[in-house]
Amino acid sequence: MSATPDAAGVPAEDAKLVTLARSARARTGAAEGAAVRDGMGRTYAGVTVDLPSLQLSAVQAVVAAAVSSGADGLEAAAVVGGAPALTDTDRAVLADLGVATVLRAGPDGVLHDGA
Repeated sequence: MSATPDAAGVPAEDAKLVTLARSARARTGAAEGAAVRDGMGRTYAGVTVDLPSLQLSAVQAVVAAAVSSGADGLEAAAVVGGAPALTDTDRAVLADLGVATVLRAGPDGVLHDGA
């Protein structure tokens, strides 16, 4: 696993989110990993939850962690996994908290065009 995604011009603080999302995904073996940064610079990571009684996307899980820790807005998000794009629900969740920057990467950390 490389320390930075394969993309020129991605700010280091955004590249860190891709690394956090990749690490969370790899550690748990989940379908997707996600990471977000709040307005104070705090970062949170989460993964897909697929239990018999609870299913959350990685975006939903990480946003729930951030909000439950007191974040009332988010600056950026990164999602790592095999899907080519975010779901409409995940886009809506990120929009609820004002996320301006969304990075989407494959399991290898290579960024996709668009989120």
